[in-house]
Amino acid sequence: MINIIEAIKNFYHFLWSFFSALFYGFPSRHLKVIGVTGTKGKSTTVEMISKILEENGQKVASLSSIEFKINKTSEKNLFKMTMPGRGYVQKFLRKAVRAHCQYAIIEVTSEGILQYRHKFINFEAAVFTNLAPEHIERHGSFENYRKAKGKLFEATKRIHILNLDDPNVDYFLNIPAERKIGFTLKESKKSVDTLVKGENLEIKDWESKFFVEGIEFNLHLPGIFNTYNALCAIATALSQSVPLSTSKKALEKIKGVPGRMELVIREPFKVIVDYAHTPQSLAEVYETLRKQKTKSKIQNTKLICVLGSCGGGRDKWKRPKLGEIAAKYCDEIIITNEDPYDEDPSQILSMIKSGISNSQFPMTNFYEILDRREAINKALKLAKSGDTVIITGKGCEPWMCIENGKKISWDDRKIVKEEFEKIKVN
Repeated sequence: MINIIEAIKNFYHFLWSFFSALFYGFPSRHLKVIGVTGTKGKSTTVEMISKILEENGQKVASLSSIEFKINKTSEKNLFKMTMPGRGYVQKFLRKAVRAHCQYAIIEVTSEGILQYRHKFINFEAAVFTNLAPEHIERHGSFENYRKAKGKLFEATKRIHILNLDDPNVDYFLNIPAERKIGFTLKESKKSVDTLVKGENLEIKDWESKFFVEGIEFNLHLPGIFNTYNALCAIATALSQSVPLSTSKKALEKIKGVPGRMELVIREPFKVIVDYAHTPQSLAEVYETLRKQKTKSKIQNTKLICVLGSCGGGRDKWKRPKLGEIAAKYCDEIIITNEDPYDEDPSQILSMIKSGISNSQFPMTNFYEILDRREAINKALKLAKSGDTVIITGKGCEPWMCIENGKKISWDDRKIVKEEFEKIKVN
């Protein structure tokens, strides 16, 4: 019975995709569409690819979890859904054609693929950033999650751009394509048509420097993960015959991406908002900030974190892991609400707390504050000159999702600024 219901749902989504493409005249036939998928870095990579193509004189449309942009016009993504359904993607592509865009860069999610939102789109290129366990309850297993991502590559016959340093890359390498381009920071022996290698990497506080084919790139974004995002964008640009010099010019103009390691307060302490919500991405963010902390000229500075975990039955397995990672890297921890949906928020926090308590680095100095605004306020009050506050999980998301399908208007960055002003007044 369950299989029959699932089959009906799948057919329903398939029909939506087909008739939407038909209604809007199969707009992807008039564009070069690049689909970016993976667990982390998709939105940043979409942003980078778009900037490079614009620098090259192209008119570009982009669709990501952050915004929908067509040429020079953009609007926030208010769906709390990276890849909207109900024909929105086809409608977006039609608007891009009307605006005379040559390219559309689309963030493609596993949920979108399950619901056939990628169907009836002629992809010029499929881009693989990385893969880590995510949405396991939804897919049933990590293998099914990876398989869902692979469907984008099966649908894309022309060009595949692949992260050769990811342990899952062989799965994607085995999917046929006319041309395969790999990017790496290591010595890779993987078989690809074109290799893009980042060399002589230097990572400083809020930037990195690396070379590709002798050309120096200075990236004004923190962390090795952003170096990988940049290499991915460079490889994608090369697939479209964009010279490295143009990629360099475009990437060096990017000073930040909304809600992605976004520096909201600089002085007297740093406050950063980031979208990290998986164990691996959280560890990478904390590790990056921890390294900055050790280089600080101010003694005994602290890393203070505010984190939660999504509800609605999503990835319950990762909640203790998030707590364990926070205990490893952070000096002060505040666990709080994120997007509880219909789950009991206290139960979600209890699972995160179990990871803190059972960590190899057990902590007693952590706080449990359900109200996210109060949690942010507490973190700001704990912070002293030279400290770093990192607030993860939501990035620049415009809503907090609670019970009975309700949404509360929200933006971590806005809340930080409001609470910071209160502290300054007091």
